[in-house]
Amino acid sequence: MMQERSYTIRQLTKELRVSARTIRYYEDEGMVNPTRRGQTRVYTEHDRARLIIILRGRRLGFRVGEMREVARMYDYKDGDPTQMIMARSKFEARIRQLEEQKLDLEQALRQLRLCVAEINDGLEGKPRTPWPKFFEQESALPASH
Repeated sequence: MMQERSYTIRQLTKELRVSARTIRYYEDEGMVNPTRRGQTRVYTEHDRARLIIILRGRRLGFRVGEMREVARMYDYKDGDPTQMIMARSKFEARIRQLEEQKLDLEQALRQLRLCVAEINDGLEGKPRTPWPKFFEQESALPASH
């Protein structure tokens, strides 16, 4: 049987491009649980995977509680059938949420590009669209609605 790979905090900080303080924060939050060899923290492949999930969630703007829930969902995917069904449901809900956010981001990017084009036109002396008319076709609702 192969032994699971382990990581030091220094290895993870280099690979994940975060500070040791960041990793220790998620440890303090109970989201990763390294073992210790003397004073050295030893992280498993499971800890590394959880950190990747957590850091991705952070980049996407999720709160710590949400990231904790997402990390837990990954743990349940290998659980008993009840846990697997629950994980599937949560993954599907997260997919819907991310798809909606993706549409919102695409809408925001389109709008920002139009604003840049409007500014460029204005700088070239071309007529500009009045702001109320510019937003006539826009909605505050999520893009999927």
